[in-house]
Parts: sequence; C-alpha cells; structure tokens
Amino acid sequence: MNVHDSERMAGMLEAAGYVPSTGELADVVVFNTCAVRENADNKLYGNLGILAPVKAANPGMQIAVGGCLAQKDRETILKKAPWVDAVFGTHNVGALPALLDRARHNNEAQLEILESLDVFPSTLPTKRDSVYSGWVSISVGCNNTCTFCIVPALRGKEKDRRPGEILAEIQALVDDGAIEVTLLGQNVNSYGVEFGDRQAFSKLLRACGEIPGLERVRFTSPHPAAFTDDVIDAMAETPNVMPQLHMPLQSGSDKVLKDMKRSYRSAKFLGILDKVREKIPHAAISTDIIVGFPGETEEDFQATLDVVEKSRFATAFTFQYSKRPGTPAADLPDQLPKAVVQERFERLTALQDRIAAEENARQLGRRVEVMVTAQSGRKAEETHRLSGRSQDQRLVHFSVPEGADVPRPGDLVTVTITEAAAFHLVADPASAADYSLRRSRAGDAWDRSQADSCGAGPTSPAGKTGASGKAGVSLGMPSLPVRGR
Repeated sequence: MNVHDSERMAGMLEAAGYVPSTGELADVVVFNTCAVRENADNKLYGNLGILAPVKAANPGMQIAVGGCLAQKDRETILKKAPWVDAVFGTHNVGALPALLDRARHNNEAQLEILESLDVFPSTLPTKRDSVYSGWVSISVGCNNTCTFCIVPALRGKEKDRRPGEILAEIQALVDDGAIEVTLLGQNVNSYGVEFGDRQAFSKLLRACGEIPGLERVRFTSPHPAAFTDDVIDAMAETPNVMPQLHMPLQSGSDKVLKDMKRSYRSAKFLGILDKVREKIPHAAISTDIIVGFPGETEEDFQATLDVVEKSRFATAFTFQYSKRPGTPAADLPDQLPKAVVQERFERLTALQDRIAAEENARQLGRRVEVMVTAQSGRKAEETHRLSGRSQDQRLVHFSVPEGADVPRPGDLVTVTITEAAAFHLVADPASAADYSLRRSRAGDAWDRSQADSCGAGPTSPAGKTGASGKAGVSLGMPSLPVRGR
C-alpha cells in the first residue's frame, strides 16, 4: 500500500511539472513513511539528519515528509528537523504539490494533517512503476482494533470504493498493457462493509475474471476472522485469480491472539488453510508473525512454532514486536526483554527457512508459467539468468536456451524447475524444447515504453530503471555525498 501511495506522489509531482532527478542531487526529496515499527522512526530522523547539511549547501532544495509517521508525529517532525519544508498525512496525499509551492512562496514550513480522507487516492495521478503489473486500492482504513497496531489511528475507518470504479481502473490498466493486478486493502476481504454487502469481495474477484486480457489477479491482505467460504470458492473458480494467498497469523497462541484482539483462534486459522488447499491444491500461502508480544510465554511461543509447522507456509514475514506509543499493547505489563525476543525470533526464522526450503523442493520437476519482471537476481551478470514470478508468486530465476528468443518484461515463459532454495527457484532448460515463450500485450507495452524513452532505458530486463525506461518510483534514499566528504 505504501508503494502504491508512492506511485501517487510521483504521479502528482510529474503532473505538476516536476521530473525525476537523474543526478546525485534532487531539488525535491519526498519521504513516504511507515509507522508500523519503531525502526521507521529511526530511519526517517536519521535520513533527515543526513540531508540537513546537503540542504544547507543547496538552499533551494525542498524536503517533504508524508505517510503514516507524518500523520502520527505531526509537529514533532518540524521540531526535530526544522529544515523540512512540508509535512502531510495519510488523508491528504493530494496536497503535496500545493504544500511545496506554498512553502516556497511563504519561505516557511507547511504542516497539513487531516483527520479524515480528503480524496480517495485512486482518483489522483499516478506514475506506475510497471507497465505489466499494477496495484489497485479497493479500500483504505481499518475497522479492527488489534492492540499492537497503530494503522487504524493513522489511516482511519474503512472506506470502500464502489465496484464500478475499481473495475474501471483495472480496465484502464489492462488497456495500457498490464496483465496483472493486485487488489489492496488494509483488510481486503472485509470489502463491502461500508455499503452492506458481505459477499462484495468474492463478487469483485469473479468480476475480475470477466475482464479480457487480465491474466493474473492477486490481493493483499485479508484478515482470517472475515475470510469466508465464498472467497475461497471465488479463488478456486476464477481462472485468473492466482493460487497464492497471504494470510496473517500473527501468533499461534490463542491466549496471545486474544490479547492482540485478533478475533480468531489457531484452529480457525488452520481450518481456513485446509479449505484453501482442498479447493486449490497447489496454493502457496504466506503469512505475517509477531514474536515477543507482551506477556508471551515460552508455551505461547511454542504454540506459534506448532502452527507454523502445520501450516507449511511458502514464506513468512517475521517481526519482533515493536512497541508503538498510542497502542493498547504499549501499556500492557510483561514487556519482554530484547534478548528473549531475539532468541525466539531466531528459532522461528530457522524453522520457517527449513519449511520454505522443503516446500520449494517439492516444486522440483514442475512445469511453471513465469511472468518475466524487469528486475533480475543479484547474480544475474554471472549466471545470465532472468527472473520472474510463477503463478503462485514464487521467485524463479531462469536461463534462456541458446538460440531461443529472449523474453521481454511482461512476457510469459514456461519452464521446468531444476533447483530449489529457501527463497527462490531455478529453471535451467536443458534444451529449447523445454522452454516455451509466450509474448504478451504487456511485453508489447514494455517495448512501447522503451521507444517512448528514445532508447534511454535499459536494453535488457536486468536494467535498473523502471518500466518507462526512466527512473521508476524511488522507494529509498536518493544518492547523497558520504559524510565528511
């Protein structure tokens, strides 16, 4: 969701006349922040500190801070970093260009934080990072009250878009060449709560199946408590909905789940996975897990390990509990020592790494269809492999047999898995007969984007620029001089 918000910010700036910086120094630097974990605070203020002398040497430079941390910290950002020019929150992303103009005109910092949504983000201009795949928000905000989570306080109550608006945006993406979309929502499967249709999400998935040219549909993230059988049926019966599911567990302990105010228990969670695998046998399931929630005992943690063992996740995003001021969990007793949390975290990641490697090993010998991406692996130069995602979202590095046509980003290749590791698969076809390429509209769109860039873009998928041949949405720091230079 933050990546998609960054695409909105980049789109608005370009619509206002800004262009991506190609050198080491930009005139405007925008931080789109997260507040889920404490290290986000540390990174922001650390990076702002690095930029202070850069801006002092370049007085015309502007710095803006937006997103969840801006919504939370507000005036604190300007107190800690008075060289920041604009601070805006989660509800008024569209104000960014105006705030920069106002700060420049008035020669003083601008702070604008709204308490409710100003304009639904999907109505704003967008500079999408890919021509072959796109994010589509179906809702913003959250109605849950998980005790560890600060998101509802920063994103507000759930607001749902109407199905027609969503489908129109998807159609526009497909018309531009995209063959894959990911539906986004804080609790994506509770979509429809605002207009009173409990089956709205499954209906939306089925409607996506009626869009010609749309080959892959994904969604993130659902909530186990609201995950119903009609959604599983829609996934199984809609051919372009991919056999992949991200289902946040958070903890395998029923006591901890209760303390988290997660309105399901481990048996319900495992039951959902059983139903999904019954209907979609090759589904790859991923999850989120928090280690070290206040009051978590060794017995509680062992329950999490047990559920992870039974769940056989393809991958898991594991986090050490981060105390967030303003959340109920921050005031709970029995906050765990760092050393205890770290030791449990290492045991959990070791278990999940083993399971992931075992689950990937089961893919050996399988024929998979891979959508080629513009990014290749770290060892691409020495292995000469390209990369892509299988239908179940596994990362596949593959080689092109000598004499075979090389795919473009957005094209689809069918290959046989020959090697497996915990975090990726490898396919090295023995001959051209074991390699099949299907050129797609998305690959055609990639070609057009390269032509539009006048040849300035990469000539192979291993290039580092975005789909337009220019720099894509930057999600990290700009290049900066090393301290003390």
